[in-house]
Amino acid sequence: MGSDTVNTPQDKSSASGTSSASGRTDRDVDDAVLAALFSEAQVGLHVLDTELRLVRYNSAARHIRAFPLEEFLGRRLIDVLRGLDVAEADAIENVVRGVLDTGKPMRDVLVTVRSRHEPYTRVRASVSWYRLEDPHGRPLGVAGAIVDVTERYRAQERLALLDRAAARIGHTLDLFRTAQDLADLAVPELADIVTVDLLDLVLRGEAPAPGRHVESLPLRRAAWRALDDTEEPSTPPVGEANVFPADTPYRRSVADLRPRLMERLDADTGWLAQDPVRARALRRAGVHSMMVVPLSARGVVLGLVCFYRAQCPEAYEDDDLALAVQLAARTAVCLDNARLYGREHSAGQLLQLSLRPPEVPAHTAVETAHRYRPSGPSGDWFDVIPLSGARIALAAGDIPGRGIRAAAAMGEIRAAIGALAALDLQPDELLERLHELVTRLRSQQPRHDGADGRTVGATCLYVVYDPATRQCSMARAGHPPPVLAFPDGTVQLADIPQGPPLGQGRPAYRTVQRELPEGTLVVLNNAALDPTGSPHRSGERLDLIRAALASDGSSLEHICDALLDLLAPESRQEDAVLLLARTRALDPGRLASWTLPPAPEVVSQARSLAAGQLDTWGLDDLEYTTSLIVSELVTNAIRYSRGPIALRLIRDRSLICEVSDTSSTSPQLRHAEDTDEGGRGLYLIAQMAQRWGTRPGRRGKTIWTEQELP
Repeated sequence: MGSDTVNTPQDKSSASGTSSASGRTDRDVDDAVLAALFSEAQVGLHVLDTELRLVRYNSAARHIRAFPLEEFLGRRLIDVLRGLDVAEADAIENVVRGVLDTGKPMRDVLVTVRSRHEPYTRVRASVSWYRLEDPHGRPLGVAGAIVDVTERYRAQERLALLDRAAARIGHTLDLFRTAQDLADLAVPELADIVTVDLLDLVLRGEAPAPGRHVESLPLRRAAWRALDDTEEPSTPPVGEANVFPADTPYRRSVADLRPRLMERLDADTGWLAQDPVRARALRRAGVHSMMVVPLSARGVVLGLVCFYRAQCPEAYEDDDLALAVQLAARTAVCLDNARLYGREHSAGQLLQLSLRPPEVPAHTAVETAHRYRPSGPSGDWFDVIPLSGARIALAAGDIPGRGIRAAAAMGEIRAAIGALAALDLQPDELLERLHELVTRLRSQQPRHDGADGRTVGATCLYVVYDPATRQCSMARAGHPPPVLAFPDGTVQLADIPQGPPLGQGRPAYRTVQRELPEGTLVVLNNAALDPTGSPHRSGERLDLIRAALASDGSSLEHICDALLDLLAPESRQEDAVLLLARTRALDPGRLASWTLPPAPEVVSQARSLAAGQLDTWGLDDLEYTTSLIVSELVTNAIRYSRGPIALRLIRDRSLICEVSDTSSTSPQLRHAEDTDEGGRGLYLIAQMAQRWGTRPGRRGKTIWTEQELP
């Protein structure tokens, strides 16, 4: 019974069984099947007798991970399980005995087998147990079919660990907490000891780019975790500087951002001689295998994480390194988020008062250039805000005073204007709402050093330009008017009635509209560049502006520099803010508009008009969604208004669809219930369009959508 193959009868002629036409008997087939099962099958097979002694196994079982089974032949199952270091040996024996007693098979019993000698390995196997019976149903023993599921189980463990990492690491924006989360997660599943060290620059909110220069930068212990009774392999506590000598895996990994796997550490490991203190600590902790993985995200170096095995006898493998790299990558992103947040939070706390001009996006309506020359912290600002319908808003303002209060007030005003601009209000309406907001803030703020409100007295100029109609709408609250430089060389101040500064007096603002020729230059500036600041010098300043603008071929950037040098010399002790915008007209070939009567039959006509225009523009991919949008918007306009309906399509950086009617009622997006017969139109539009909104007009409203171009 000790052989691993089946003994087949020698005298086949005497074997019982039915003969086939070829001379083979059923017994021949059975013997062949058994021989293949015990010598060729890839599934391991253990056979136990009625006393649960191991009496037979096949070659697959014998060679599974090179675990020796010859010494266990004839021994009881409990001895075999304990000899293979199976932790749940008693429970498995009870399961097998139950199969023998009841005849009910037990499938997919997970068993972990560990070797007691080098090379130390751990195998996960799925075992299914079946009772063996003679033709009369009497039990002969138990057979166990074994499948090695180590790789599958390890893959599942890795995925589970990565899932836990995604849920656990980075839930705070604290560098030390994030590093500690990684260490806590990796012990004991991936390591017996984990240490995390970050560059000092990272803790100060900065981070270097990769390169050899990083190798000399100081690191600081950010986290560590070890199993109970396992000594840490290095001495610095959390928060202390950690010295890694040159020419060690630690320094090389930080420099070249390559992870390193050291399967076996012993006295002959060469680099340990460079770091005798750490070498003694590693030996004292019993570390026999380790991984060093750099922490890097978004093109910067953050630090490194080290994984050590001491109590676990298995050496690290390439799969372990791949998992460690994935964990480090996830953690590095969270650490970089924490670093960026810490830096920005500190900047916000200190309110870094030296303002920088914002990045101005390119836009179809205007070409822009800007300059900001600070003399210290103040509340001067400007903004360029894209609006619906390919329009653009230009804004500039000034907060009285200097220092933290002015900077904080500037942030409040700019945020409020950005929110109000999204409502597509007329300039005078926007300033009125802004005036109300500042007045309310004034009533809520305590007095400080005689001041009666940080934002009171703020000025603002708000300009909206439409490239489709070339109409420019302007209103101002105590701010200098814009300068208009026309293509024919004429330079003049825009004639806009001046309303009171924000938060002072009663709001009385008026919108002025002008049609601007294409190529008109609109100049917005603060009080330091105000041509009307000194009445007796206003003509002189306009002449300076005219001279700066008269140079043919000059780019806006050059004009911007020239104006700033002429109107605000370096010696001036005031902040200078300058914004130039050269108007453009929308190409008629990129615009299509129709006026439709408020009748139900025009819905299909509107769809056909839109589809035809999209075909002309080569935007057939958007025909289906645009037809649905047009149909819904035109239907709503017919339902709620009595006057004519305007349909307009604009091919800009996106496809813009606008439907205007005479009703002032704004639609509301709502989520209809399953039993509702309506209320889903705007919800569908919101799903199909990239953006959508409502723009009030002097008479009626416009509902618009934007779709991303293919």
